[in-house]
Amino acid sequence: MVKIRLRRVGARHRPSYRVVVADSRSPRDGRFIEIIGHYNPLTDPSTVNINEEKALKWLKLGAQPTDTVYSLLRKSGIVDKSEHQEGSKRKAIADKETK
Repeated sequence: MVKIRLRRVGARHRPSYRVVVADSRSPRDGRFIEIIGHYNPLTDPSTVNINEEKALKWLKLGAQPTDTVYSLLRKSGIVDKSEHQEGSKRKAIADKETK
């Protein structure tokens, strides 16, 4: 299974994270498929930079975000766009079936 999760980078006691797409069997800071963004919780307010196109692409392909990444995607508004696209696809399929 492919997951969208955080990968810790930065010095000791100064964490920052990369938002990556990785196989669920890989270790937290191990091998990954693609970097789709960055998250720094130490700034005030915390900094979140996620490439919307890449995130939507991976969500469309079935990648499952972890709880923390899901909340970051919601704050960025990416989850709403993903659900909107999926909802319109489901509606189109339902319309085809009723015809």
